Amino acid sequence: MLVEIVIGLVGLGVLAALTRSVKIIREYQRVVLFRLGRAVGTRGPGLVFINPATDRTSLVDLRELFLEIPHQTAITKDNASISIDFIIFYKVVDASLSVLRVQNFAAAAQNVASTTLRSVVGDMSLDDVLSKREDMNASLRFRLDEVTERWGVKITTVEVREVNPPPGVLDAMTRQMSAERTRRAAVTEAEGQKQAAVTLAEGTKQAAILAAEGERQAFELRAKGLAAGLETIEGVAHDLDPNTMQLQYLETLKQVGTSPSTKIVVPMELGGLLKGIGRLLPPDGAGAREE
Repeated sequence: MLVEIVIGLVGLGVLAALTRSVKIIREYQRVVLFRLGRAVGTRGPGLVFINPATDRTSLVDLRELFLEIPHQTAITKDNASISIDFIIFYKVVDASLSVLRVQNFAAAAQNVASTTLRSVVGDMSLDDVLSKREDMNASLRFRLDEVTERWGVKITTVEVREVNPPPGVLDAMTRQMSAERTRRAAVTEAEGQKQAAVTLAEGTKQAAILAAEGERQAFELRAKGLAAGLETIEGVAHDLDPNTMQLQYLETLKQVGTSPSTKIVVPMELGGLLKGIGRLLPPDGAGAREE
């Protein structure tokens, strides 16, 4: 009975030793192995066998992580006090250095970030801090990366999330934004009125051009009609003998004489007209013989 108990205890001890001797390391993890206090390299991923009596391990995550930096007060180049908070994205590129060179990366990075932020903001004016966030992000990332590089950590991105200027500056910015919107509205309205005036003038111009073109075409048509009429009259006149012309003239004088006008203008010598009429009448003798 005693032997069975001893064998069971030994089996449990061996099982516990095997459990502590075998570790499963995921793909995104690495183990920094210390043997008798000395770093002997990294292990993983997969199964890693260690000696529980002499070996100690430190697990490192190689995925990209983030660190939130709470609101920090900084003074700009033009002596404006502002409050800024931002977030840092980083990843471990050397597992051994990240364990051997820094005890608590999160706390160290937060202190370095606060100091670096004050340095960067101190070189910028308030307007630049508010309008050039990309430049400030790039400067923060570059300066932080210079420090964390020796820790085996790479700063991938720095994003400023919120900038809180002093209340007086905030009120002035609000008034400036309101004035800018009013100015843009006035410019837009004036531009619209200008476009409307240009469109109206262009329409009036086109209408005038079309009217003038219509009048010109109508005049040409009338001129062509008159010319055709004159040609017709001229052709007919060539075919008429002088006697017919005299009779037509007499008929015209007859119509003029019946008008109520008190003045009659005869554009021809009356004697010549009578001579012409006399030539049209038959001789007396001929008329008597006909009777």
